[in-house]
Amino acid sequence: MAKQSSVRLAAAKVVAKVASGDSLSKCLPAQQETLSARDQALLAELSYGTLRYYFRLEAWLNHLMERPLKAKEKELHSLILVGLYQLFYTRIPPHAAIGETVQVTRSLGKAWARGLVNGLLRNAQRQFDTLQKLEETDQHCATAHPAWLVQELKKAWPEHWQVIIDANNQQPPMTLRANNSKISRDRYLKKLIDHCIPAAPSLLAPQGLILSKPTAVNQLPLFQDGSVSVQDESAQLAANLLPAKAGQRILDACCAPGGKACHILELYENTELHALDSDEHRLVRVRENLERLNQVATVIHGDATQPEAWWDGKEYDHILLDAPCSATGVIRRHPDIKLLRKASDIDALASLQKEILHQMWSLLKPGGSLLYATCSVMPKENHLQIKDFLASHKDASLQPLPGSWGYDTRYGKQIFPGSGDGFFYSLLSKSAH
Repeated sequence: MAKQSSVRLAAAKVVAKVASGDSLSKCLPAQQETLSARDQALLAELSYGTLRYYFRLEAWLNHLMERPLKAKEKELHSLILVGLYQLFYTRIPPHAAIGETVQVTRSLGKAWARGLVNGLLRNAQRQFDTLQKLEETDQHCATAHPAWLVQELKKAWPEHWQVIIDANNQQPPMTLRANNSKISRDRYLKKLIDHCIPAAPSLLAPQGLILSKPTAVNQLPLFQDGSVSVQDESAQLAANLLPAKAGQRILDACCAPGGKACHILELYENTELHALDSDEHRLVRVRENLERLNQVATVIHGDATQPEAWWDGKEYDHILLDAPCSATGVIRRHPDIKLLRKASDIDALASLQKEILHQMWSLLKPGGSLLYATCSVMPKENHLQIKDFLASHKDASLQPLPGSWGYDTRYGKQIFPGSGDGFFYSLLSKSAH
């Protein structure tokens, strides 16, 4: 029992840390290191799930408690949310979910709360119908999103906001990218089926395959030899939309973790690719991906707002600018964004994007193209950003994007989460004279 309780304890710690401002990608691995492989999977499920429904679970807890816990009781608060998630969103038997969660109060050094946690969870079981009806009157409960984000989505996408909200609350599929320089998508699909791994071709990305259920990468055929990578189908569009040819000079700005850079190298032979990112730690992943795929690029640690510090002075044929953004299009993969992102972040990010876009434009050859991409659904970061850029750069023109995918904003295409992650793409060309 103590071992199982340690998983709930770890989950409570992860959720509490995210609620205090840490990212899930930072605090989950630290807790997983202390657990067995099987328990690591359960910890991930409890952490991701509790954060996915955090605002709904908290609305339920507020309804169940006569007065809220003290602010200092963050881990206890998070533990109760983990307990509620187990009860209503997992197949864990209720007696086990309650019993194991109550047990953790001892590990937290809060034995006094044993009765409180037990009573709350049992009461939640009894009042489940009442809790569900809260969705009719409580927006946090109905959407499982922070109020500011719901308000922004309604304003930006009056006809699509509900679709976005619903997709954000789903578990995303695992999507692969076949390496066309080594194997065709159809041949790799056959290999998956031969290994009893059900999958289907992506309708969005030409090299994409969607698995019926997540699979550990070491179980994927030919993963180590670089025949396949894990990448969402929306992200896979980037390399395909870049109008590049073999042998050209390309900059992937803000490139980490390197999926798009590697994809460019797979599609266009003898490319002189420069992969730039300001985060030295994340560039480690870029180098690892390049090595596994046996691809060569010039990896540059530098700030896209200050090209004079790293640029060699030679203009690029094409630039992929995967701009820093709110990541509001990838909430289904990163549910901690619901807690970490603030309304004030959007203007700050849009300002940073504007500066990077201006700087990158100056590195582009006349006649060259820049593909602007974000994993955001916020107009200020996407089509309004491009609209403003076109108004202030007379040598820039908007190019049509092929395919029937996405929502045409008139300044690029917006993909809403659900059919792939939420992404925005806009292709700009620089006049030759």
